[in-house]
Amino acid sequence: MPTSRAITRQLQETRQDRRGVGKGSAREIISGNRRAAIKAAAAGHHFTSRPPAGTMRDNKEALRAMSPDSAGRRSPVSTQNIPIGVLCPSEMAAKMEELLRDFPSFQPVLKPYAQADDIVELAGSLIGEVEVILFTEHYAYRLAGDRIRFPVPAQVVPMTGSGLYRALFRVHKQYGLRPLSMDSIPEKASRHLMREFGLEERRVFLFDGPSRPSVDDLVKFHRRHFERDQSVAVTGAAEAARRLSALGIPCVWATPSDYDIIVSLERALLSTETRKMRESQIVVAFILVDHFDKLENRQSSEHELQRLKLDVYRHLLDYADSMQGYLTSLDGSQYLLVTTRGVLERETGGYKSIPIAKEIKANFQLTLSIGIGFGRSASEAGNHARSALRHAVSAGGNSCFIVREDGGLIGPLEMGDSLEYNLSLLSPDVLKKAEQAGLNTAYLSRLASQIAKKGKTDYHAHELAFIFGVTTRSAHRMLMKWVDAGLAEIVGIHPSGTRGRPKQIYRLTFMEDIVKRR
Repeated sequence: MPTSRAITRQLQETRQDRRGVGKGSAREIISGNRRAAIKAAAAGHHFTSRPPAGTMRDNKEALRAMSPDSAGRRSPVSTQNIPIGVLCPSEMAAKMEELLRDFPSFQPVLKPYAQADDIVELAGSLIGEVEVILFTEHYAYRLAGDRIRFPVPAQVVPMTGSGLYRALFRVHKQYGLRPLSMDSIPEKASRHLMREFGLEERRVFLFDGPSRPSVDDLVKFHRRHFERDQSVAVTGAAEAARRLSALGIPCVWATPSDYDIIVSLERALLSTETRKMRESQIVVAFILVDHFDKLENRQSSEHELQRLKLDVYRHLLDYADSMQGYLTSLDGSQYLLVTTRGVLERETGGYKSIPIAKEIKANFQLTLSIGIGFGRSASEAGNHARSALRHAVSAGGNSCFIVREDGGLIGPLEMGDSLEYNLSLLSPDVLKKAEQAGLNTAYLSRLASQIAKKGKTDYHAHELAFIFGVTTRSAHRMLMKWVDAGLAEIVGIHPSGTRGRPKQIYRLTFMEDIVKRR
């Protein structure tokens, strides 16, 4: 058996640099003697029901930390890694903190402001501290952009869709059909908004001042139209709303919807260098068939036992193939899987579920304990995978945990298909097209999950109705809207099997990127 030093040296050949980032898939990276080295390293360890002292925190403490809290959420133990600077009005700070909790990859640096004079100084303080900066207000983004040249991506949350509808609904409910004065809203969006509400004849005054207005410019604009036309102000600037209210001018502050903010956070995540590097990071997973010794005793012959082992191995090999990974059997009940982090994120829906566990249980009435490890080297990833597996075994089996580079624990993951999909895994182009298609976050997540799992983009209205939980008529209306917008096309007809009308098959062209990434 090779020495531990030789094994470590061979394992480290699989990485491109000291961070463990390689080129290509895990299957391309691992070959020849490296396979034997990994197998020997794995075979030289034994499972214990409790991790050794100092490896991770006590099992009970870790499992308690991962158990649902009073709100039904799991409390993550791991720390975030990608610093993001968020500049927002002080009134939005609580909402941003809440939405950022759904992005465990981010380490948020929140910079709320009460006055426009603070924006440039706060934005400047983020330089060198974060990998991406997000503004929630257009005027704040423009103000900072005029004074600072950002060395990292700087983005702004768009004012579109439901945010504008909500603002107009509040105006209509509180002030009736009075004229409107509006800023921070493009003319095209304003016309579309009025047409959607059947208010084309309503008098609307759009901001016609400087292209980079100050808060004073916005206040003067709204005040002028209020005094002349008795209009209601709709502004996208929090400070302008505060000052207009102090002047007794009826005002509604138009804020981005939760969906707009979530999409912007997902785009920000995709723009970071850390995220791009992690796509190719090596990931090690140990898979253990629970209670395999009892299974051996139930088989009538050695022949039946070996056939069962081969069938399980075949299913796991198919799963490894879908993960673009490398799989080897260690002793019939234990397996080693090596893949890359980007593939793992996509196949598990952002570390939410392990579909292979449901398949193995359905076909063989067996459960799996899975430990997944991230690391700065292949050796570290393997050690973390062992530690994660011990947590899965200590939890009673039929569970999966992940140990990150920093020793933080993620899990337990769902041992089956998830109806949700981590939208941060989608490209900005897909998110933009989904927004054009009118898909809210819940519908987009369900649709992306189905497409990622099935690997197809051709659906008929009945299938989409089932996915979204709506009527077939509602699903058909959605498809017609997507066809009109050039986001879907009719590619065939599916016979109904009865005397009814054949079902038209639609190709969701705006979601094809998900299939390409499988």
